[in-house]
Amino acid sequence: MLQMVAGALAAASLAPGRLELEITESVLLQDDQASLAILQELRRLGVRIALDDFGTGFSSLGYLLRFPFDKIKIDRSFVSGLPNRRESEAIIRAVVSMSQSLGISVTAEGVETAEQLDALRRLGCDDAQGYLYSQPLPAAELTTLIEGPQYRSGHSEV
Repeated sequence: MLQMVAGALAAASLAPGRLELEITESVLLQDDQASLAILQELRRLGVRIALDDFGTGFSSLGYLLRFPFDKIKIDRSFVSGLPNRRESEAIIRAVVSMSQSLGISVTAEGVETAEQLDALRRLGCDDAQGYLYSQPLPAAELTTLIEGPQYRSGHSEV
């Protein structure tokens, strides 16, 4: 795995710090020690590692003790309750606070409405992704999306 990533970085002339790999907790559960060892090697290479779907598994907090993730991605199941469910707000506030204390950035997944985005801003979330910005699309259409007026006006920022 490490050689494959290093080869891809070299072929693309991409600095390792520009690559961010998302790891779901289910991958870590398959072979915990081996997975963490590979992540450590990728980290030494300079690749950024994000823990995806944070909060949906049983031992997410334990992984934060054992590996210095660069980013936590809050699962959409917590975001979908915003802005009306106080439980969603409490959980997101706690994850953001903990992440800030650990020096880890936070991305909220599944943002579909301006109201959800406003609530995330209020809660201190670093970044957001979801259908509010765009549905998944082919890479060839990305330039058109980025050059659109909503991105030039700053709407894309959290």
